[in-house]
Amino acid sequence: MLEAQYYRRQGEYFFCLLCPHRCRLTEGERGKCGVRKVQGGKLVTTNYETCATASFDPIEKKPLYHFYPGRQIFSIGTFGCNLSCQFCQNWQLVHSSAGSSRTLKPEDVLAILKYQAPERQVGVAYTYAEPTVWFEFVLETARLLAKHGFRNVVISNGFIAREPLAELLPYIDAFNIDIKAFNSEFYRRLCGGTKGAVLQTVTQIYKRSHIELTYLLIPGLNDHQSEICRFVEWVAGLDPGIPVHFSRYFPQYKLNLPPTPVKTLEKAYAIARKRLDYVYLGNVGEHRGMHTYCPRCHALVIRRHNYKTELEGLKGKKCLYCGYELQFIGVDD
Repeated sequence: MLEAQYYRRQGEYFFCLLCPHRCRLTEGERGKCGVRKVQGGKLVTTNYETCATASFDPIEKKPLYHFYPGRQIFSIGTFGCNLSCQFCQNWQLVHSSAGSSRTLKPEDVLAILKYQAPERQVGVAYTYAEPTVWFEFVLETARLLAKHGFRNVVISNGFIAREPLAELLPYIDAFNIDIKAFNSEFYRRLCGGTKGAVLQTVTQIYKRSHIELTYLLIPGLNDHQSEICRFVEWVAGLDPGIPVHFSRYFPQYKLNLPPTPVKTLEKAYAIARKRLDYVYLGNVGEHRGMHTYCPRCHALVIRRHNYKTELEGLKGKKCLYCGYELQFIGVDD
């Protein structure tokens, strides 16, 4: 437990300033994230140095397809989240408690990376539950790892205030941000958040760190072609080179709709490919939508099979067939 950053006190009230909720709390109360609490006249973070799960994964599993492809990353996560998505994929972890976790210090993370074949490890991914509500630990660990040449990756819902994100950004090399939908009502009703705040986060990250976006397509709720078109146009307006992952929904947590038809994902893929350079499909098994194609000549340049990555059409970052330079980080390392 540690005194939290980004809060202010006004009389008996404590205002958390970490995310757009701006929770107003009194002694003994917790914020919507479940992990920031007023105790002893301070706002404290109850999950500091508390790790709920850890594993080494292919970086493509995050998913990050354009950041050190084919390499491994140490994935760690805590509990808690500042959204309340009815379709949460990690709800058991999000709603777990410190009793099912272990203590992990920033120095421990560094030691693990140095021990586990550092030449094959990119660094750390803060993932599983929402890492922005683990803010103090992520910031301290990211600073330490950056000093030792390791990369820091954040997999997030993007629901964080501008000021803490600005402090974190210099130490984070890559983000994958979940775009839950491209309509405000969906965010309000099914996630307990706001679309505008998430889009602001993406805009703030863009050009300051590598970024990829994931959009989970849910039948009848956020998969309308008009909504996909608006999303694609927004991304293209920011940068058509931002990789976008459309992921297949399966029933989870409080939402029991049938799985997303693969044809729905293929339609989204076709729409997005008209405006975006790099579009992918996830949770669909073996599919051409997992591979990377040259935006200029459309040749296959990276083949993926069960998270095994084959760089078969690249020389450095350039397409072997037409010489076009693709947007990748780490393919020369």
